[in-house]
Amino acid sequence: MDLNSASTVVLQVLTQATSQDTTVLKPAEEQLKQWETQPGFYSVLLNIFTNHSLDINVRWLAVLYFKNGIDRYWRRVAPHALSEEEKSTLRAGLITNFNEPINQIATQIAVLIAKVARLDCPRQWPELIPTLIESVKVQDDLRQHRALLTFYHVTKTLASKRLAADRKLFYDLASGIYNFACSLWNHHTDTFLQQVSSGNEAAVLSSLERTLLSLKVLRKLTVNGFVEPHKNMEVMGFLHGIFDRLKQFLECNSSPETLEAHKIKMAFFTYPTLTEICRRLVSHYFLLTEEELTMWEEDPEGFTVEETGGDSWKYSLRPCTEVLFIDIFHEYNQTLTPVLLEMMQTLQGPTNVEDMNALLIKDAVYNAVGLAAYELFDSVDFDQWFKNQLLPELQVIHNRYKPLRRRVIWLIGQWISVKFKSDLRPMLYEAICNLLQDQDLVVRIETATTLKLTVDDFEFRTDQFLPYLETMFTLLFQLLQQVTECDTKMHVLHVLSCVIERVNMQIRPYVGCLVQYLPLLWKQSEEHNMLRCAILTTLIHLVQGLGADSKNLYPFLLPVIQLSTDVSQPPHVYLLEDGLELWLVTLENSPCVTPELLRIFQNMSPLLELSSENLRTCFKIINGYIFLSSTEFLQTYAVGLCQSFCELLKDITTEGQVQVLKVVENALKVNPVLGPQMFQPILPCVFRGIIEGERYPVVMSTYLGVMGRVLLQNTSFFSSLLTEMAHKFNQEMDQLLGNMIEMWVDRMDNITQPERRKLSALALLSLLPSDNSVIQDKFCGIINISVEGLHDVMTEDPETRTYKDCMLMSHLEEPKVTEDEEPPTEQDKRKKMLALKDPVHTVSLQQFIYEKLKAQQELLGEQGFQSLMETVDTEIVTQLQEFLQGF
Repeated sequence: MDLNSASTVVLQVLTQATSQDTTVLKPAEEQLKQWETQPGFYSVLLNIFTNHSLDINVRWLAVLYFKNGIDRYWRRVAPHALSEEEKSTLRAGLITNFNEPINQIATQIAVLIAKVARLDCPRQWPELIPTLIESVKVQDDLRQHRALLTFYHVTKTLASKRLAADRKLFYDLASGIYNFACSLWNHHTDTFLQQVSSGNEAAVLSSLERTLLSLKVLRKLTVNGFVEPHKNMEVMGFLHGIFDRLKQFLECNSSPETLEAHKIKMAFFTYPTLTEICRRLVSHYFLLTEEELTMWEEDPEGFTVEETGGDSWKYSLRPCTEVLFIDIFHEYNQTLTPVLLEMMQTLQGPTNVEDMNALLIKDAVYNAVGLAAYELFDSVDFDQWFKNQLLPELQVIHNRYKPLRRRVIWLIGQWISVKFKSDLRPMLYEAICNLLQDQDLVVRIETATTLKLTVDDFEFRTDQFLPYLETMFTLLFQLLQQVTECDTKMHVLHVLSCVIERVNMQIRPYVGCLVQYLPLLWKQSEEHNMLRCAILTTLIHLVQGLGADSKNLYPFLLPVIQLSTDVSQPPHVYLLEDGLELWLVTLENSPCVTPELLRIFQNMSPLLELSSENLRTCFKIINGYIFLSSTEFLQTYAVGLCQSFCELLKDITTEGQVQVLKVVENALKVNPVLGPQMFQPILPCVFRGIIEGERYPVVMSTYLGVMGRVLLQNTSFFSSLLTEMAHKFNQEMDQLLGNMIEMWVDRMDNITQPERRKLSALALLSLLPSDNSVIQDKFCGIINISVEGLHDVMTEDPETRTYKDCMLMSHLEEPKVTEDEEPPTEQDKRKKMLALKDPVHTVSLQQFIYEKLKAQQELLGEQGFQSLMETVDTEIVTQLQEFLQGF
């Protein structure tokens, strides 16, 4: 594509692509798609988005197309990859001028530079970092800011790379620029502090933004740029400097202007002024207005929605005054508490139902007492007030008293977590049951809210609640059916979810009606994604409560999961997180796999490609399938899953690597024959990581856990893997095996989990007996690890004075579940059955060592065996003999 002739044509098509007219837009998009693979296209885009005289929307679109092109065509191995010559020209053009005037476009340019840096820096783009460092020093404010913005995004991107070679490069980069980054932050912080006292707001904001960007750069360098940051003088100097700077953000606040403002505030908020403000706020602005009372009558659900977070300012000033009241009461609670207590005292006893003004005044005072609950903790005997005043108020059933019934139950909800004796809860539950049958809808909805606060409270006791469960659940379900507003249905569903979550399995006799209703509600809520989120939450708790019986919900449940986790469906934007959680609990509680449950896993590959914050849940789901039906699952999906994992491992955090490897480890544990075959492409990476001495302990520990499973449970596969790796490393098999054992022994301290430590001992001992000279050379290390393992797992019986392997499990052992604990899920039971087949829990390490040493002795003869034992430290031999007494 010739730049001179093409620029005008591309500019015209980009302009058409910003059109709102689909007849113009669609052909333009098609043309741009065809140009994506044309040589020179991205050079034209660069010329367009760096031309500040062009339309902003056109430039924005050019940036986006350029950024997308990096993802698709920048890698050398990509189909239709850009030529090295064009990439070189583009790299130079991207960092020629940091002068983009539009913030949004500047951010996109910074991001796309970072994307290129991820692939090319420092080898193909060595000039990037020096150019950025020089550019952030310039005096021009705009250029300095844009360069600093780019510097941050580049640092952030390079810090996220996780391969060993990339981490080494970032360590080198960090050590080279850390001092400069610190001086940059200090400079911008000094400038900011100077600007604060100048009173120039624009300058202050500009300086603050530069300070934050430089601080973000330092954060990435500090956290990701050093193996042991606490041992680095520069890093510790920076961290100490932060506190000095904080002392300076404080001294600015103690300026003469600040002190003068404080004096003015104190002069205004005198005792008479404060008391008058308090009385006026409560007695005038807290009163329900005629307009609100009318809305209550005509549209009770609308009134409730406005009261609980709607656009209430359209109807009254009360929400604003409530915020003002809370702030003032908190600031001057010693002055205002007696005032509010006096107002409470004047309202003792019942109020005449004919005196509407008196009813509204009491409603307002009760509102104030609820809002100030935490401040009044020591001043109000709420338990006595509840029994003597509030409960009788709730029993007045006159229609005019409904504002007070609603206010009182709201007030109790505010005090539940502040001060409410546990023994009084049955009285409250009785009142809630009565109010959930109130004639007024608003009262019932408010009562449901207080019920949620009650069951959510840490002092909630199931035994107190169970006598009222059936009545409450039935009444809540009736309320759910009666209300029509989407927000109200969501609210009632949340209450039901909380109740189900709290009582767990004991909800089973009462959920039939809800189970029948939810499919209808799901269908009706097709246009209301937030209501569907509430349904998903309810289903999560239902499945947990029903346990294995949740299988009966599959005709409804599985299509819901399918839709919620399908990234090709628009609703997934709202439903994905809850949908994944529902998918997980469904697997955990499933008694057996079904074809439909297995089929949903087709949604997983695109989810792994997203690499979003939901990855952790995705890994849990994958593990759930492995525990549920390893053979069927692995045969169906392991090939695609392995491909996804290989891609993920190229560009994922350390934690992400560990999560991937744990899936592999579980597959090997559950299915020692099929697991290694299915995840074969990943195992060379694991082997290489061990040989090369992976520096991250948690990753190394997982590598050794994976390899321990292969070595112990599938010897033939380990042999073939060793042959493959010897060929790749161009080494003899015995030499490579010796290197692996040596690194294993050296990094044993990286393993903190007792199960993995025992596994390592069993795995290395499985190499015995052997006449292989390399294994005999490493005999001392194998014995050292074995004795370490014995110290980890052996406990002494105080009566017999003999040692026992505490990790051994028998079929007779049943998990002990206390009243406060949730019963085991089906997956918990599967893990227990798996443990009963796991060598870690079925093989006595003590006996295994004895048998292996005896076999080695028989192989070599007494003299040869003694020569081998002499390579072991005498103290280790003594400890070994003590553990093996009785054999």
